[in-house]
Amino acid sequence: MTQMRAITNAQILGGGTSLLIAGDRIAGIDVPIPADADLLDAKGAQVAPGIVDLGVFAVDKRACIAGGITRVALMPDQTPVLDEPGIVQRAALAAKPDLWVHPLAAATRGLAGRELGEFAMMRKAGARAVATGRQWIADSGVMAKVMTYAASLDLTLITHAEDAGLVGNAVATSGETASRLGLASAPAEAEALAMARDLMLAELTGVRLHVRNVTTARGLDLIRAAKARGLPVTCGIAPTHLFLSEMAINDFRTFARLSPPLRAEGDRQACLAAVQDGTIDVLCSAHDPRGPEAKRLPFADADPGAAGAETLLALAMGLVRDGLVTMPRLFELLSGTPSRLLGVESGHIAAGAPADLVLFDPDAPWQIDAARFVGQAGNTPFDKLPVQGRVIATLKGGRTLG
Repeated sequence: MTQMRAITNAQILGGGTSLLIAGDRIAGIDVPIPADADLLDAKGAQVAPGIVDLGVFAVDKRACIAGGITRVALMPDQTPVLDEPGIVQRAALAAKPDLWVHPLAAATRGLAGRELGEFAMMRKAGARAVATGRQWIADSGVMAKVMTYAASLDLTLITHAEDAGLVGNAVATSGETASRLGLASAPAEAEALAMARDLMLAELTGVRLHVRNVTTARGLDLIRAAKARGLPVTCGIAPTHLFLSEMAINDFRTFARLSPPLRAEGDRQACLAAVQDGTIDVLCSAHDPRGPEAKRLPFADADPGAAGAETLLALAMGLVRDGLVTMPRLFELLSGTPSRLLGVESGHIAAGAPADLVLFDPDAPWQIDAARFVGQAGNTPFDKLPVQGRVIATLKGGRTLG
């Protein structure tokens, strides 16, 4: 007999106050609840699709559950690299039954930018898209082949946009802050240069292209132009680049050492505008937990990256309160569009959809405290920031996690 569960006294995204779950699927909204159903009283909380985090660097179950994330797209930058079917298959099973992990196949073997990976075999093993990892593929001939192969398999290609020849060993964006701190830097135009090449090749090959983290006004202008030409192009951003500028690296704060590096305030404002006008399609955590051995170093020696899974929803709620997006639009950014890019059926609440859900109080105040993170590490540049919006429960297949 199918187990029944009902969420009552809720505010369902899209309308409704109760939701019935049969097994691991949504059976209906505001439908009669069987007498023997297991009841979960939401006590007025919002109920939305579980977050689909597109492009994390670690499978961090506890952090994801705390952040309302039910699915993660795992970047290929692992040890070993996700460039073989067996490795991809193991990664896909790594967090069962608590978290869906969708590996991203390495675009080239070892992410070295030379020899193509076996996308078809990795897709059969569980890969949901292809990614270049933290690197930009400098060889245009190789990149064209990657795009052609991915397009033939109807796989999204997820790219990192920084011209490696221009970036070199830079750890900051060129400008007053980098000069004052004496840090090796590269111009923000390195992003647009890389994107311009990739967008032209995407137009030639017809690949579905997603630029994982667009952080500059010039890069966003290229995305707008590509969309206007009808190209199947999307882009994403993480809260770090929406809410922080290069000023955050003052005093050599290594928790603000990121890839790509933080940008000028004008670029940050352009990113906020791009969220509002729909240019940006995905909001992701870019979750990259780093321990003290990787962060408590001189700025140039510290590893780039920040832990973002536990704070993604709370920071994203600021976009709703500031009137930049509506709540339904926010969950398109967090869940709907990432689901479509990965070809999974999550990201919406409807009869028959997976019961992957997040219950949250959008108004609950709290303070980000890195020392109290439940995940693998607390390397967040938002430490001690007051926020609003707290996850109450995360459900995968109708089952409460944690």
